[in-house]
Amino acid sequence: MNRTVTFTDGTILPAIGQGTWFMGEESAQRSQEVAALQAGLERGLTLIDTAEMYAEGGAERVVGEALQGRRDKAFLVSKVYPWNASEADAIGACERSLARLDTDYLDLYLLHWRGNIPLEETLRAMEKLQQQGKIRRWGVSNFDTDDLHELLGEQRGEECATNQVLYHLASRGIEYDLLPECQRLGMPVMAYCPLAQAGRLRAELMNHPVLVQIAQQKGISVAQVLLAWVIRKDGVMAIPKASSIAHVYDNASALDVVLSGEELALINQAFPPPATKLPLDVV
Repeated sequence: MNRTVTFTDGTILPAIGQGTWFMGEESAQRSQEVAALQAGLERGLTLIDTAEMYAEGGAERVVGEALQGRRDKAFLVSKVYPWNASEADAIGACERSLARLDTDYLDLYLLHWRGNIPLEETLRAMEKLQQQGKIRRWGVSNFDTDDLHELLGEQRGEECATNQVLYHLASRGIEYDLLPECQRLGMPVMAYCPLAQAGRLRAELMNHPVLVQIAQQKGISVAQVLLAWVIRKDGVMAIPKASSIAHVYDNASALDVVLSGEELALINQAFPPPATKLPLDVV
């Protein structure tokens, strides 16, 4: 079936991309990380998401190496620190990201989270970067519904291409109002940590009896169940990190997994959807 997500400008991408958080931190892992990203591109996971924050530019360097001779195959996303998002500083921050990524442009540039710089100033910086050809589109990350409405009230705010937020089975708060609002606007949601961050919570998900049973019945991994669940709704893309080729193949295969109504009902019983507005989860 290969689920896809369509951006407002008509760009269509597979509903699973590649995240790079925690890449670039260990030089011994670099060749494996590069190979994993390249394997993902070959399997059609064309969106690669990174940020100047990740390993303080180290992840961008890994991505740059992975994209040597392959830049035209990738939809490249990076993110700017909130304190670098002023009209004066964003140009330089973007240029430093481009240098580390060894490319002339980003397909998408995101404000990593809200800081003290007025949104109107960040939007002016984004417009200037577009005019200079350094970015094709811009968007935001970690914006709750109120933040989004404030953004849309700004001049050119409606040009926001996406909102990247934490979303996984154990963190469903966006389903109450943020996700429906983004769907109404036709604004794709990019789910980071779709398998939950490594640690106790992820271990609980991976070993949950309901999820294990569904995975066994379908002959797939629990991770594939979790990814298929995240992208079950229109306009939602998952960006799991995969630092091994085996994980990349597992992720890519999840694009073809369809959960039945009965399976989704079992999952809802185990992990109920939100009944009220919750603060936006961030990691």
